[in-house]
Amino acid sequence: MCGIAGIASRGAAPIDPWALKPMADTLAHRGPDDAGYAMLQPDRNGSGGFWAEFTDPGFRHSNEHLPVLGDDYSKQILGTEPFSVGLAHRRLSILDLSFRGHQPMNGRDRRYWIVHNGEVYNFQDLRAELELEGALFQTTTDTEVILRLWEREGPACIERFDGMFAFAIYDRIENELFIVRDRFGVKPVYYAITPDHLAFASEAKALFASGMVPAEIRPEGLIEYCTFQNTLGSKTIWKQVELLPAGHFLRFKPGTSTDPTINRYFDGFPDSAEDGTTIDAEAPRVATVFQDAVTRQLVSDVPVGSYLSGGMDSGSIVAAAGRSIPRLHTFTGGFDLTNVNGIEQGFDERALAEQLSYLLQTEHYAVVLHAGDMPAAMEQITWHMDDPRVGMCHQNWYVAKLSSKFVKVCLAGTGGDELFAGYPWRYRPGLTAPDETSYEDALFHAWHRLLPHDELANLLAGDMLPMLESGRESFDAVMADCRKGDPGSSPEQQVLDRIRRTLEFEFRTFLNGLLVTDDHISMAHSLETRVPFLDNALADLSWSLPASVKIDPSELTMQEHGHIESSGGKKVLRQAMESLLPHEFVTQRKQGFSPPDANWYRGPSMDYIKSILLDKQTIDRPWFDQDFVRSCLDQHFEGQRNHRLLIWSLLSVEWIQRHFADQCTSRQAPAAIEVTGAPEPTS
Repeated sequence: MCGIAGIASRGAAPIDPWALKPMADTLAHRGPDDAGYAMLQPDRNGSGGFWAEFTDPGFRHSNEHLPVLGDDYSKQILGTEPFSVGLAHRRLSILDLSFRGHQPMNGRDRRYWIVHNGEVYNFQDLRAELELEGALFQTTTDTEVILRLWEREGPACIERFDGMFAFAIYDRIENELFIVRDRFGVKPVYYAITPDHLAFASEAKALFASGMVPAEIRPEGLIEYCTFQNTLGSKTIWKQVELLPAGHFLRFKPGTSTDPTINRYFDGFPDSAEDGTTIDAEAPRVATVFQDAVTRQLVSDVPVGSYLSGGMDSGSIVAAAGRSIPRLHTFTGGFDLTNVNGIEQGFDERALAEQLSYLLQTEHYAVVLHAGDMPAAMEQITWHMDDPRVGMCHQNWYVAKLSSKFVKVCLAGTGGDELFAGYPWRYRPGLTAPDETSYEDALFHAWHRLLPHDELANLLAGDMLPMLESGRESFDAVMADCRKGDPGSSPEQQVLDRIRRTLEFEFRTFLNGLLVTDDHISMAHSLETRVPFLDNALADLSWSLPASVKIDPSELTMQEHGHIESSGGKKVLRQAMESLLPHEFVTQRKQGFSPPDANWYRGPSMDYIKSILLDKQTIDRPWFDQDFVRSCLDQHFEGQRNHRLLIWSLLSVEWIQRHFADQCTSRQAPAAIEVTGAPEPTS
């Protein structure tokens, strides 16, 4: 797991080699173990051409074969040629901890150069295949396997990788730059196109640090975020900054005025099997593929641990991983429920996690969050979360911080709900609608996470109102990509088709937002998070199953309000996990990992919220109607409505503007704020 960045020229403009190091410095938290740079130009005749490689002064001890960036020698080289491509890398060493894993990495003839973030879990099988054909390897990294396979097959090899990755490869002979994101989007990669350059990086803040991309809010992106607490397509909340879609690669010829092309290499949502298969028939297959997926993702040269919430998904991962790693390190977060009332009294899952830890014989650690911990970390969190997405994440921040004290790699249960229908209440809207338009309308309104659509207009300032429907346009674009069933199907089959379409929409949007958040929050602590549920084989198996083995449609078409009171959802997964977990952990209801912020925001955190959202710097911005914001705050503080998601989102939007739009980008995260009662790890 690492941080990557790069710049390529458009047209005749050369790149500024000194823009690379600020980009890499901004990503230092993603790769504290090494840093490297390469300046490249096309090799027109295959003779080797001109290139320059450098290391960072702080890591010279492990890379003495490379010049140090910034010394007189490198300045002399950099002044001789107009380079058209620059690559930068920050390394978090997970495989092959020696200097041989240094990046940018190149082939023996220096035709191909790569910077890579992530893991390819099947790299050992691919390496063995290449070795049978005579390939020689100098490292034990998965990065070199990508490079060697690309030398043999070119872009066609991407579909063979099972893992989470974002990488860039430059072919100096063909003068082509490829930027690739894994099929499900576990690892993000951002890019920006300016008149003279294409820049890319693992995080948006590195683009700002290049000096080529201004940090300016994109009004349409802000409206989309206020609609879904997410952005659904490639656009972000920032002007010029795009997120490469999952399962796509970008292709570009440096030094030319042509625009890059975005190419889809993986759709990922095949037609499911016909109804007729049963849970009893499919559960054993799911169990086997799941165990294989977890085992595959344990490959590492550093310690591996796992989150353990007390729920079925993380518990199953720990049980499966524990077959290979005795006394696996596990981590959970809980909440101080003093003065918390209502439904939030049940939000602390520490007891369940500790019970599972005892049963599965793990070495378990927990952190307890208190009401003041959100204000203490919010400035740091929002610097790292430069692309704000779904939910609140200060609880994830503290658990990742705890985990990073013990391990470099942590397994997480992200993706299990989206693949196996774990949120039954989300699939109800529009199921019995008379036509597809009515179904899509119902789903669109159901995904308004902050405010109902008719209130959203009240939140926006006048100049923003003409762009109000930008969220609907993005929603419609995603829905058009979600496969429709046969319009002539029976009513029963129509319900199943709509459930499947709803799941696909959630997978393409909500899950993508979760993955961006997980990446930014874990990497803030130099922690690699792996997600076994998004293993290729397990995901493919899940999408091949009909919705009827995941959830009972009859439960969804009933007219009760609120959540389904049974365990609901994930039926085939629950039966499959009976082989790993005690029955009571398999059948319990779904519960998210969420703090009791409805109570905390109207109590101990209220003064902090007011100090930010009612500050003159905030209210002078042109985006929101401040009278409406004040009324929402009053409603929450007085207990009339729960606006915790809206409040979190407004805080996030304000803080990222203060970090990036209001000043020159800082390349270091803000210092932590020390507060009494800050959580400490407890064994």
